[in-house]
Amino acid sequence: MLDYLIVIPARIRSSRFPAKPLAKINGKELILHVLDRCNKVFDKKKIVVATDSLKIFNFVKNKNYQSVLTSVKCLTGTDRVSEVSNKINAKIYVNVQGDEPLINPKDIKKIISVKKKFKNYIICGATKISKNENPKSLSIPKVVFNKNLDMIYMSRSIIPGIKVKKSSKKLQYWKQVCIYAFTKQDLKIFGKNKKKSYLEKIEDIEILRFLEKEKKIKMVKTKKGTIAVDYPRDIKMVEKLIKKNEKR
Repeated sequence: MLDYLIVIPARIRSSRFPAKPLAKINGKELILHVLDRCNKVFDKKKIVVATDSLKIFNFVKNKNYQSVLTSVKCLTGTDRVSEVSNKINAKIYVNVQGDEPLINPKDIKKIISVKKKFKNYIICGATKISKNENPKSLSIPKVVFNKNLDMIYMSRSIIPGIKVKKSSKKLQYWKQVCIYAFTKQDLKIFGKNKKKSYLEKIEDIEILRFLEKEKKIKMVKTKKGTIAVDYPRDIKMVEKLIKKNEKR
């Protein structure tokens, strides 16, 4: 049994950005950016792509990474991770979204460490929303948590809200960083659903399924600079950031 397994869900059909995992960023496929970043810290034997696409499956294999074919009926990326957990045994499964090419592998290690300490919690990353991002954007899941970093709620709407528009105190908003850590038992609970839970469906945020099942969720503060590729227009922004980081 592996101590941990990094699972990167990747689907070919996306309403917002079809074939997104194979879209090129600075001449290199999005999914390969994520794989190579993970491989900076983790052995290839502990990294796997979970996909319903033969095209993505073969691409990943040709790049000498592991890939597992999952059902086309999977509701979310975490449902794909749940399927993988039935095929590969590990103490901890880490869902790393395949659309974050700027993901920091050290943050993944940090989340694994926190999961080992808080085994009964679902672990999820969060970082401050930068000045270049609009907190009102529906493509950015915002999160609120208490002083112990326990998640209170996550929404595509702006949270926390401000009653008085001209508030003297400027709020700092936090967004989800799509790195989650689970045990096999966590994934069994999640995977039992044959349809999305009520809030999960409304918000289109899969971690809310755990919240509705009364599973505690602990947030882990990660480094700034992660941007998810949700739309084709996001690629130019990511390319600029990658080039900027390369110059440092």
